Amino acid sequence: MDSPPSEQALYRLLEARVGRTHLNQRLGMERDFEQRVFGGLGRNFFHLENWYSIHAWIRHALRLVGLHRRGRRNARNICVFKNEVYLPNLPAEFEGFTLLHLSDLHLDMSPDLPEVLSAAVKGLDYEACVLTGDFRARTFGPWQPAVEALAKVVPYLKVPRYGVLGNHDTIRMVPGLEALGIRVLMNEAVPLVRGGAKIYLCGIDDPHYYRADNLEKALAGVPEEAVTILLSHSPEIYRHAAYAKCDLLLCGHTHGGQICLPGGLPIWRNVAAPFALCAGPWRYAGLKGYTSRGCGVSVVDVRLNCPAEVTLHVLHRGQ
Repeated sequence: MDSPPSEQALYRLLEARVGRTHLNQRLGMERDFEQRVFGGLGRNFFHLENWYSIHAWIRHALRLVGLHRRGRRNARNICVFKNEVYLPNLPAEFEGFTLLHLSDLHLDMSPDLPEVLSAAVKGLDYEACVLTGDFRARTFGPWQPAVEALAKVVPYLKVPRYGVLGNHDTIRMVPGLEALGIRVLMNEAVPLVRGGAKIYLCGIDDPHYYRADNLEKALAGVPEEAVTILLSHSPEIYRHAAYAKCDLLLCGHTHGGQICLPGGLPIWRNVAAPFALCAGPWRYAGLKGYTSRGCGVSVVDVRLNCPAEVTLHVLHRGQ
């Protein structure tokens, strides 16, 4: 990859891309709060992913009970899930339109993860790819390794590609992601066109920790009658999305718990949303949603009773 731009050049690129106000707010919030364990900006008071001293303790505990190796194998066994989505106002031209959904990649967590993910997505059949944030393993520090790791996966992802930032991601990543052919939706919307018909794909900046989402801005140019698919890193925006009349919300962040009891019951939930919204398909007040369990890992590179996933969302006209 080319050498990264200087901080000043990066600022100019981002200012032109997202505007001075949003850029200054996001950079300021990252500087002040990106490493907080307690409090900060997030919807949760406690942020386990930022408590780095406990990561080794979790790995040690898993080794003591003999689950560490199994958990690492599980994390590298990425399943392909299919989600059939029925939308009453879907144009006939979009019947069967399929979105590949990746979330919580954390690709710089371990050197083998880009190869594992590439193998999982290679050869899948879909019309567009969406990525719902958390490209980076840590919430602070160098971001270039995550973009470099993603560059190894991108050749296996079809175009068009769209994404949003998560709570692990810095806004400084946007030019690098877009240089890879991923259009990052920063409180923006784009039309998807098929056979002369349109639906709209909207994306918001991280709503979980940095609270940088602006749903009103994202939906501003979307016709009232249009089918709207919202990309968000976290499901915590579900109420706002439902009452803003979005049709489908695709998100991640929860990892489905990542380390769960038998039956998929998470030991820890890192989201301020109802339990039913933490993994898989769900509904709320007319809004249909899907929360990905993620294709990567956070804190420790293990999964127990909670498979990693990439998801094919197949759109249909109907209830």
